[in-house]
Amino acid sequence: MTAASGSVSDALALLLKGSVTCHKVEQLEAKLKEGRPLRIKTGFDPTAPDLHLGHGVLIRKMAQFQELGHEVTFLIGDFTGLIGDPTGKKATRPPLSRAEVMANAETYKAQVFKILDPVKTRIRFNSEWFGNLAGEGWIRLASRFTLAQMLERNDFARRMEAREPIALHELLYPLTQAYDSVALEADVELGGNDQLFNLMQGRILQEASGQQPQVVLTVPLLLGLDGVEKMSKSLGNYIGFMEDPDTQYGKAMSISDTLMWDWYLLLTDRLPAEIEVLRRGHPMDAKKALARQIVSDFHGPATGRDAEERWIRRFSERSQEQAPEVAVSATEGEVPLARLLVERGLAGSRKEAERLIAQGAVSLDGQKSADPALRLALRSGQSVLVKVGKLKLERWMVT
Repeated sequence: MTAASGSVSDALALLLKGSVTCHKVEQLEAKLKEGRPLRIKTGFDPTAPDLHLGHGVLIRKMAQFQELGHEVTFLIGDFTGLIGDPTGKKATRPPLSRAEVMANAETYKAQVFKILDPVKTRIRFNSEWFGNLAGEGWIRLASRFTLAQMLERNDFARRMEAREPIALHELLYPLTQAYDSVALEADVELGGNDQLFNLMQGRILQEASGQQPQVVLTVPLLLGLDGVEKMSKSLGNYIGFMEDPDTQYGKAMSISDTLMWDWYLLLTDRLPAEIEVLRRGHPMDAKKALARQIVSDFHGPATGRDAEERWIRRFSERSQEQAPEVAVSATEGEVPLARLLVERGLAGSRKEAERLIAQGAVSLDGQKSADPALRLALRSGQSVLVKVGKLKLERWMVT
């Protein structure tokens, strides 16, 4: 917080909400008490063109610091993106070309301002300092760390044990991320919990460089629509920043009630006490409010309300005499039928959709399925006639 933004205890409560690690809480509290704008750093490697709600967890945490008056830097790793973050990887990731990295970086710049204040956000590229780091500079940087330190990373240790190759350039990634913190003189670095090792290296290098070590604050990886795997576009279990309002709303309505409360914690500014009040109400009302909030975050409050009204109409105004054609986007991989039913308003919740399927109340092109876990592989150009019970009929035209 800054001097005019309220109490330190209130700021800490907001900033620590939904976090996994804060190293160190007492250091963060002391920095907040200084009453100056802190330098907040978060790095994103532009390895794919689209951002989704999984990225949004971290960006929302940046926005919270921003609202408290701190200086937020959205660091685009155009240089480190050429290396490829080995976090969680079982094999060396093929590097992207500079053209691919820069094209993705441009889309990031457009998307982050769906959440961050563009006037208050500093966008930096780490090629600013790495592009000029000569051979001697790299040797000096590498001399700050040992091979044993790098092999403390769980994913490196697993690959070593499994005799899977680790390319030398992958060992440089934690060094480069740490040097970013030195270049920006970061007070606080934010990241996903899977980034904890890299973030802690920043503390080590800052201290060796004569700077005060940054506070490390991590957030959990957001579970996707399936409630099992982390949100990922490749798994098809995501809500994208740039998706249309109806798709965002429908996807949000398809998540389980259990997952909903995690999303409330990580994707809204509601404090735990406020979320507990919602728990005591009807889960359908809470889920509608969450879906409406998600759409509002990216398209505006009025659009959020409109998307909700359209979803309710689709859910309640079906008739046996009508089988409207609706466009359904093809996805990479398979998509749970239950989730699609909720997205389209053919079922009120994931649990209800699975129950209807198990009861044989759902048919695809006249064929009933009793498997609640059925997944569809949607292909562009495909047409599927969907019937739920006696009254709900819809033809999905896959685009």
